[in-house]
Amino acid sequence: QVQLVESGGGLVQAGGSLRLSCAASGRTFSRYTMGWFRQAPGKEREFVAVISWRGGTTNYANSVKGRFTISRDNAKKTVYLQMNSLKPEDTAVYYCAAETDGLGTYDYWGQGTQVTVSS
Repeated sequence: QVQLVESGGGLVQAGGSLRLSCAASGRTFSRYTMGWFRQAPGKEREFVAVISWRGGTTNYANSVKGRFTISRDNAKKTVYLQMNSLKPEDTAVYYCAAETDGLGTYDYWGQGTQVTVSS
């Protein structure tokens, strides 16, 4: 069983920065692919970023590329999302997710953290 707990959300002005954290349980965290997703009001949940289990491979949604950076610290069992140059359209609940079975599906999700960007 894996538990994921996000933190770091809040209210920020456009152009500002936030860093989200996702703390994970589980003895084999270092082998999980980790992703960040977000869901804005009235919209479907969308992919934001993903990082491979060793951290050597990352991928981003076009809408955040160049502004957001995903990273991980396997010793701390934590994945981060550094968000810079935030825009009002980045307002959403942000979720971290773990892919633990190697089958390409995210099987564990956190409860989410709210990010609100004011104009």
